[in-house]
Amino acid sequence: MNVTEIQDHIQSDDPQNRMRGLTALRDYDPEVAVPLLTHLMADPEVLVRSFVAMGLGRKRSEAGFAALVTMLGDGDANIRAEAASSLALYGPAAVPYLRRLFQEDSGWLSRHGIIAAMMEMSEPEVLLELCQQGLSDRNLLVRETALDGLGTLATTVESDRALDLLLAQVDNPQWQLRARVGYALRHFQDSRAVAALEQLREDPDHRVVATLLDAAL
Repeated sequence: MNVTEIQDHIQSDDPQNRMRGLTALRDYDPEVAVPLLTHLMADPEVLVRSFVAMGLGRKRSEAGFAALVTMLGDGDANIRAEAASSLALYGPAAVPYLRRLFQEDSGWLSRHGIIAAMMEMSEPEVLLELCQQGLSDRNLLVRETALDGLGTLATTVESDRALDLLLAQVDNPQWQLRARVGYALRHFQDSRAVAALEQLREDPDHRVVATLLDAAL
């Protein structure tokens, strides 16, 4: 599809045509794609805005970065999460915006995605901060992801603080979280981590034990 055809699709009243136009932009450089993507960043259709956010992550540019920052304020939680994931692809420049969104947005989808994205970056201090906040989230998946994130800090400057947070969760009443703690502790060589892991391998809930056995295979 050439650029003129894509423009016609993007300007269509039919959301399916708009999505076809957005999909066709995958064959074009950011210089061509980003202005057309941003044209639909406030589209009334959630799925169209989702396509825009994904596209701006793949076709990175200064204008695309600015557009994604704007989309972090979208009224739909799915769009905010998609924009955050795409913004993370821009690297360290995205960190302040992701950090702020995590603190301001209580939606589990955004918070889970931001911790997962930060685990791929070399920002141990920020990751530790977000994981610590995530441990008190009301959503179980966010708390699980926070524990996973702490495990990735085992070889960083935040190793000791991350281990302290994990050890504080060894006796958590939720078996899913104890299992996640055990999985994270495998990355630490500290004697306290070894002792806690041994305790979890004898946990009274067989699901915790089974999870750790599977992880050892």
